[in-house]
Amino acid sequence: MALRSVGLIVSAIVLVLAIALTAAWATLALWYRLPAPEIGRGLAAGLFALLGIATAIALFSPWRLHALALFVLAFAAVLVWWNTIVPSSHAEFAPDVARQVTGTRDGDMLTLTNIRDFEWRSNTDFTERWTTRSYDLSKLKTLDLFMSYWAGPEMAHVIMSFGFEGGDQLAWSVEVRRRNGGHFSPIADLFKANPLVIVAADERDVVGVRSNVRGEDVQLYRLNVSPTAARALLLGYVTDANTLAETPRFYNSITTNCTTVIFKMMRAVGDVAPFDWRLIVNGYLPEYAYDRGALDTSLTIQELRSRANIGERALTADFSRLIRDGMPSPVPMQ
Repeated sequence: MALRSVGLIVSAIVLVLAIALTAAWATLALWYRLPAPEIGRGLAAGLFALLGIATAIALFSPWRLHALALFVLAFAAVLVWWNTIVPSSHAEFAPDVARQVTGTRDGDMLTLTNIRDFEWRSNTDFTERWTTRSYDLSKLKTLDLFMSYWAGPEMAHVIMSFGFEGGDQLAWSVEVRRRNGGHFSPIADLFKANPLVIVAADERDVVGVRSNVRGEDVQLYRLNVSPTAARALLLGYVTDANTLAETPRFYNSITTNCTTVIFKMMRAVGDVAPFDWRLIVNGYLPEYAYDRGALDTSLTIQELRSRANIGERALTADFSRLIRDGMPSPVPMQ
């Protein structure tokens, strides 16, 4: 009898937690995505929250089955509506994320359309340029990691930059495709707030805007990656970009962001790196790379961190070359 009572109590606790979690998710989904004025969104979200609370209380009453059935029906209705929300590729997007890069390959020649090459004077004052460029994959030599810290040491934006013989650098950034006047919200972007966009750009644009215009703490790490592995990752970016141009996807602050997309592509091209919490709390990605031998391990991670900030070097006109001055580089793998 005692065991049965304990089982009933545990079952009730689990059910209450399940109701609380599903009600919280549905409440936030209605608040952030219901196509209604703020008062309408607030009313719908508030009613669902109350339904969740009432259902949890009713579990301990004779009306438990009726309350649970009503909650399940209401949640099912929210799920049906949720699945009708699809990302748009034709909204009035902010200029810097208005275009999606695409690429074609002919042997070793990779041609990319809609490479971003903006000249930034401030966040609102810039010269807009989109270009088409070709790259010889046989001349791909290096891969570098940029970490742009915008919200303390725990969170950063990740940019990967591919270096070619002769000094050309091609940077890739997975970003929120926000609308004109919109802004990034980690919470809202858990709820289909904005599409995903993959940007290929000149370093002076996509890195420089963060270091020189937005005042973010930008750090550079030179990676111990073979040209073969760098090539596979670059082609993974191109494949994802082409797919995204055909079928838009939503950005998600946890499952589909600037770090997790790179991780998935690396897995797709044969890197069997295990999942790690630092892929979510991505400010510690340099430590993750260091532990996997992807950085110069002749120095400590603390020494690499101390040298990584591109600081005043980013203010020079010769951007890509001078930000690498004095940066330790591991002997590249063959």
